[in-house]
Amino acid sequence: MSTAPRYQPRYTFADYCQWEGDWELWNGTAVAMSPSPLGPHERAVAKLVFQIEAALQRHGCACATYAGLDWIVADDTVVRPDVMVVCGSQPGRHLERAPALAIEVLSESTADKDRTAKRALYEASRVAHYLLIDPATKTIEWLALGDDGAYRDRSADLAGSPTFAVTLTDGCQIDIDRQFTFA
Repeated sequence: MSTAPRYQPRYTFADYCQWEGDWELWNGTAVAMSPSPLGPHERAVAKLVFQIEAALQRHGCACATYAGLDWIVADDTVVRPDVMVVCGSQPGRHLERAPALAIEVLSESTADKDRTAKRALYEASRVAHYLLIDPATKTIEWLALGDDGAYRDRSADLAGSPTFAVTLTDGCQIDIDRQFTFA
């Protein structure tokens, strides 16, 4: 067996812009996106975007919802959360700062990455709220950034109520109806 080190290429955002197909870039490593999402995943995304946009308009928030927008975390890290809420100035092209809220809708092929790698990335990037939506089990996990920069599990706050509100750092409130999300 060869003792030569294995070559591990490191890519940048400039490389990423040249690729065909659906990819993310994690710390210089190309990560292939799964095949297009299945029906329950896309229905959940559509219903979340609808609810969030309605809440933003109802409360007159200076925020917008994005589904499928690239977030350039660093020159060697580009991810595409299923849904993001961005407050304040809006991106003209890609998002280049942390969103106020990131949502990942879990599927068999992405659940492990969403619960581990993306959770760590979003926490380190100071995404204030991270929701993990599971259409198969009809559950929502809610992680909120604490003062110490670590995520706190707020999922217990969801028990017993069909709706819950996420208050963003600018004071804007987003109402989520769990029953509507999974209907």
